[in-house]
Amino acid sequence: MKAIDISVIISTYNNPKWLQKVLWSFDVQTFKNFEVVIADDGSTEETKSLIDTMALEVSYPIQHIWHEDNGFQKTIILNKATVASNGNYLVYTDGDCIARADFLNVHASRREAGYFLSGGYFKLPMDISEIITEVDIKAQHCFDIKWLKQHGLKSTFKNNKITSTGVKESLLNTLTPTTATWNGHNASGYKSDIIAANGYDERMQYGGEDRELGERLFNAGLKAKQIRYSAICLHLDHARGYVKPEMIEKNKAIRATTKSEKITKTDYGIDKQKS
Repeated sequence: MKAIDISVIISTYNNPKWLQKVLWSFDVQTFKNFEVVIADDGSTEETKSLIDTMALEVSYPIQHIWHEDNGFQKTIILNKATVASNGNYLVYTDGDCIARADFLNVHASRREAGYFLSGGYFKLPMDISEIITEVDIKAQHCFDIKWLKQHGLKSTFKNNKITSTGVKESLLNTLTPTTATWNGHNASGYKSDIIAANGYDERMQYGGEDRELGERLFNAGLKAKQIRYSAICLHLDHARGYVKPEMIEKNKAIRATTKSEKITKTDYGIDKQKS
């Protein structure tokens, strides 16, 4: 049996409807040698049932890594999923991000030792998020700007993320004012680099918890490649009832320390004994 090349780590929490759309999108990837590892931050039986059903329908293997719901503990479950992954290269995304068919091929073809890849997402309004079907995903209608506009998408500069190819795509990746950072919805790196950084800092909750891992990777000497206009995923709309100001302030303080002390490995990550 061929060894798994890439592990796609997908975070989720009680949104099986959106997760199903995401899992459909990975079934039409042009890059085939991958597994999906679902980092489930305490979803109910409905999500488990969906994953069990989808595992029988899709062409790729799925691992479901779950822990009990104890508030926002995304960093903890991401670390568990990272350890469980079989690939030597890891792509991180979220259970509300539909991946374009070439999404994994972009990550696979542009990976390079000493780098991590930094992508973004294309945000959809709720009405379009709701109407996207399995057929729309498998036929890639939802990545067609004409289809999106027919369903009410407004014209903005951001639409270039959907339409750019070739020279324009490369140019926009180079010129974008957005800094290349570790973005939990669309980032990738070698598993060995993530393990060396001791994974995500488990003290952190919502607000920059992914960026902080990237900042430690930078401190360790890695560089980032911008793939904002190349690795495309559609972000489905949802409420964020879990966001609390005190979470964000706590995370800001941790990130400030990471930067000022040039920390490369967290003491609060995967390995809590030896770190």
